[in-house]
Amino acid sequence: MARPLAVAVTGGIGAGKSETLKAFARRGVPTLSADAVVHRLIAEDPDVRDALEQRFGTTDRGRIGEIVFGDPEQLAWLEALLHPRVRDVEAEWLAGLEAPVAVTEIPLLFETGSESRFDAVVVVTAPPEVRATRSPASTGPRSGRLTADEEKLAKADFAFVNDGSLEALDAFVDGVLEQLRRRCAG
Repeated sequence: MARPLAVAVTGGIGAGKSETLKAFARRGVPTLSADAVVHRLIAEDPDVRDALEQRFGTTDRGRIGEIVFGDPEQLAWLEALLHPRVRDVEAEWLAGLEAPVAVTEIPLLFETGSESRFDAVVVVTAPPEVRATRSPASTGPRSGRLTADEEKLAKADFAFVNDGSLEALDAFVDGVLEQLRRRCAG
């Protein structure tokens, strides 16, 4: 079987990317979270742990976040360490699947120029007041470095304003899957 149709889910902080990924998973679609891969790399990869210890004196993600989100040079170093490894894990995961569609949640998809690795992009947005109730970080310094929702939406193959119920999100995901499966069959 050929590689699955690779789909990326992205959006701003608190928009509902993780919940969208769960909706795909509930439908039996293989899913991967780039954030979960980063957490696993920090917890389990000795090369990553050693590099973090040497650079920051810790492997504590919260402490590292405090350092890098206030210092663009430190953030660039961290991303240079982690992003290639995440891409490798994702490529290996995709290559090992026997499924028509696979979905990866990538918060920094457009910011890292990674959209070209995917066959389709799903952008999830939500009004600022909704995002603020879901995640205090949605209005913090991390959000300032993200691509604006309008730009993400212009690049999306599928878009959803996630300001309602899980049922509405599920219906959206059902519609996306229907279109993707038609694409696979065609």
